[in-house]
Amino acid sequence: MPGPANDDLTIEHALVFDGWSQDLREASLYVRDGAIAEIGDRVTRADRTIDARGRVVMPGLIDAHFHAYAVSLHNLEFDAGPLSYIALAGARRLRRALRRGFTTVRDVAGGDIGLARAVETGLIPAPRYLYTGPALSQTGGHGDARPGDLDLCVHTARMNEVVDGVENLRVAVRERFRTGAHAIKIMASGGVLSPTDPLRPAQYSAEEIRAVTDEAARRGSYVAAHAYASEAVRHAVGNGVRSVEHGNLIDGPTAALMAEHGAYLVPTLATYDAMDRRGDEVGIPGTGRAKNREVLDAGRTAVERAHAAGVRVGFGTDLMGDLEDDQLLGLRLQAEASGTLACLRSATSVNADLIGRPDLGRIEPGARADLLVLDGDPFTDLAVLWDERRPRQVVRDGVIQPAPA
Repeated sequence: MPGPANDDLTIEHALVFDGWSQDLREASLYVRDGAIAEIGDRVTRADRTIDARGRVVMPGLIDAHFHAYAVSLHNLEFDAGPLSYIALAGARRLRRALRRGFTTVRDVAGGDIGLARAVETGLIPAPRYLYTGPALSQTGGHGDARPGDLDLCVHTARMNEVVDGVENLRVAVRERFRTGAHAIKIMASGGVLSPTDPLRPAQYSAEEIRAVTDEAARRGSYVAAHAYASEAVRHAVGNGVRSVEHGNLIDGPTAALMAEHGAYLVPTLATYDAMDRRGDEVGIPGTGRAKNREVLDAGRTAVERAHAAGVRVGFGTDLMGDLEDDQLLGLRLQAEASGTLACLRSATSVNADLIGRPDLGRIEPGARADLLVLDGDPFTDLAVLWDERRPRQVVRDGVIQPAPA
């Protein structure tokens, strides 16, 4: 949320993680007009200051798989529920994410120009908000919420829209870009909570996926694809998909293919862990619990395989309904799979490259002043990052955000 013109800030005596190097630099930062203007031993002193002595300053976190409108774990509730309630609940989810330290989120399946405008104009406190609009799903695919034994017609599309056929998909993609979408999301395999499709097989034909990726590329954008198993990931990446969401069941050759094509992996380890621990609490059906067990342990292995193959690995959470408060725990889980440095890069500079924003995810002159001030060093005590009870200060576009209530 941009601050007033000429509003400046100085952060003094910090240990700085720049988004890439493990070597923390002792320095002060001067922020002007929402951007980092100076870094060094001596910088311009502003009226507003943060004394960060003994604390670590790092880039604000980026969650590349977020769902503002996911107010429930049951698709029909957010795809057919009242939009006024869903929007208000989504605003609260965004506010809570910001207070945890997430200064940018990429909403891959949902969001719209109205919610984005509310963020941009400061109507609601929120992270920087990038959205795809409803994800595109084939009939009977992961985004089709209709149970097989019920004759239902869902006229609204909040997080998912069923669209079949090359020409229909072209129109749907163009409409999303017309209304401000950052990128396009497709469902390229089955999912844990979808009612009628198996988890592993690929969804959408090659011609359909290529129509979507062609439209996105000509718009200067890209396509993110929900996909779990190697078959579906190869099908998606081979037809132009840039961002693979989840990817829990990939094998080594598929990871190598992703690296060859320059595709990113956005693992979402938090959601499987949360559904496993809290499945009874949030009412996940038996079929969903069984699918979740299949991908739970595989997620960590997928991250390891992707790193070994040279795939650029981002960070996402995909938490729905009441599970949203596990957002920071995803960092602990990913650090266990990849190490602390790789995890911190994933949630900052790598995700910034994924979304095409080199001015985010880094601490350097000219970068936006999206910052997280921690009460310790995450390289020696990662809990300072993921434990929500540990003190932190969040700066978004140079504006100090209120502390969590």
